[in-house]
Amino acid sequence: MVLERITIRNYKNLREVAEEFSPGINCFIGHNGEGKTNLLDAVFYLSFCRSSNNFIDSQLILHDEDFFSIEGHYIFDDGRAETVSCVQKRGRHKVCRRNQKAYKRLSEHIGLIPLILVTPQDALLVDAGSEERRRFMDLVISQYDPAYIDALSNYNKALQQRNAMLRADGEPDLSLMEAFEDEMAKSGAVVYEKRNAFISEFIPYFQRIYSIISGEKERVEISYRSHCQNGALIDVIRNGRAKDLVVGYSLHGVHRDDLDMLLGGYNVRREGSQGQHKTLVLSMKLAQFEFLRRTVSNAVPLLLLDDIFDKLDAQRVENIVSLVAGDGYGQIFITDTNRGHLDRILQSSQSGYRIFNVVAGRISPAK
Repeated sequence: MVLERITIRNYKNLREVAEEFSPGINCFIGHNGEGKTNLLDAVFYLSFCRSSNNFIDSQLILHDEDFFSIEGHYIFDDGRAETVSCVQKRGRHKVCRRNQKAYKRLSEHIGLIPLILVTPQDALLVDAGSEERRRFMDLVISQYDPAYIDALSNYNKALQQRNAMLRADGEPDLSLMEAFEDEMAKSGAVVYEKRNAFISEFIPYFQRIYSIISGEKERVEISYRSHCQNGALIDVIRNGRAKDLVVGYSLHGVHRDDLDMLLGGYNVRREGSQGQHKTLVLSMKLAQFEFLRRTVSNAVPLLLLDDIFDKLDAQRVENIVSLVAGDGYGQIFITDTNRGHLDRILQSSQSGYRIFNVVAGRISPAK
């Protein structure tokens, strides 16, 4: 799949952008704060109908403007052409369209344009709490399984309603509480089964890519941990109800799932160096690409790499360059402040490329 061209107006600091892209590698060079990341975020928005780093759409509109708009023209691997657009006006609901037809539910769009974004903020996958690792699983699975989105949404609604009852004064209505718990157990079981199946398939991709980037020097492991592994989820939830009433929220369920990450048998968060942390995160994201490429029909995912080379030694950079410049990857968007990194990738690549300068929100082809 290829994003042929994009038109952007008033998105973050990008006042007006209209560019055509190479079907191979597209490099964006500029100092920090000029708009490179915002360009990648606009591409991300067209896949997910939201920003990767700000869930409040009105805050994405350029200061003193009344709206933002993004439109992308795609060619899929089967030759099919698609146009996707998203418009947000102040004080109005956003409207996302596919081939000029507005979606009734934005969830219908997720998965049409598979995409993997790798950013420095992905370090949270290792350094932050379990929410980040659940979000990683959710983002991958939702791109190929609509039933997962529905189950996760139903679970979260029931969870919020149960939590509201746990926080309320007085004795809860037990029949209503049980109805919410039944929905959590039913939808949570679906979420667990799909997460468990995904991780089982994902691990070999992840371990192979980590081995390549690290030069086969280190051994990493990922395992999935869930309360569903302790028995029927409905029993786990109800057995914890008394404690939940004391603390005022639900302590058990798939909203507490996590991924354990080990390096050489030890917890990565405690033992790994900055370079090893970054290698692990990059491996997870590139394994996500490999997984989706084999899962989503008629669409090789777009790969967006935002300033990924910092804190990596020269050999690991070289291994990453060789990996992403290979035949298995399709259209790639890369940002960096260092032209040297990008030149090395382009020298290794056998596909076409374009280079752009980004200055104060303006994007122009490099000379």
